[in-house]
Amino acid sequence: MRRIGLIIVCCIGMMAACVHKSETPTPATNNGGNNGGNNGGNSNPNPADTGICFSRDILPIFIANCAQSGCHDAASAKEGFVFTSYETITRKEFVPGNADATELYDAITEDDVSKRMPQYPNPALSGEQKALIRRWINEGAKNTTGCSTPCDSNNYLYSTAVKPMMEKYCVGCHNGTVANKGVRLDTYDGVRTAAVNGRMLDAIRHSAGVTPMPSGGAKLSDCQVQQVSKWVAAGALNN
Repeated sequence: MRRIGLIIVCCIGMMAACVHKSETPTPATNNGGNNGGNNGGNSNPNPADTGICFSRDILPIFIANCAQSGCHDAASAKEGFVFTSYETITRKEFVPGNADATELYDAITEDDVSKRMPQYPNPALSGEQKALIRRWINEGAKNTTGCSTPCDSNNYLYSTAVKPMMEKYCVGCHNGTVANKGVRLDTYDGVRTAAVNGRMLDAIRHSAGVTPMPSGGAKLSDCQVQQVSKWVAAGALNN
């Protein structure tokens, strides 16, 4: 594996490692536009797949798991790596169109847990997240933004709305190993505790006097905030 330096040591917060050399990328779709449902006029072999959107699908992974103080936020920039925007993520040792030649992908799929990024005992990226990043890079690492995000405010079950939201935006900083401010959001009990005491709602609403969440990322959509609010109002059930 090529030099990865302190980026391996610092960028922590994901799931168990897997054998990346055997991973097969998801069949590519050419998303050439700035809308998740617009593929630049090219036909999509899978109508249900609107393509990868950087701002919606890729950036939140890096914001939640890497762009943290002391690691790869703009202020820390360990080893010159900053994972806060498209420009900074693709700036160093990054090869659009070739995930296997990209240092970042090599690090997150390292077989040796003592060398992988994020570093053990913190959870590695999930297999789904790694496959998504691989596909995004191999498709040319396009800077797609402003993509539509399907959201139904009437869906506010924990299992289908709240839990996936926590896993995407929050678990990187609030898990069993890294529990910022003592908050864990990788378990139902942890999410419920943060929800019923009002801390979570204040944070995602960006209320005055609280640290806005997701940390370093864009504010959740109004629909997403409504989903959490309705779940809390309904009793914050494990449903």
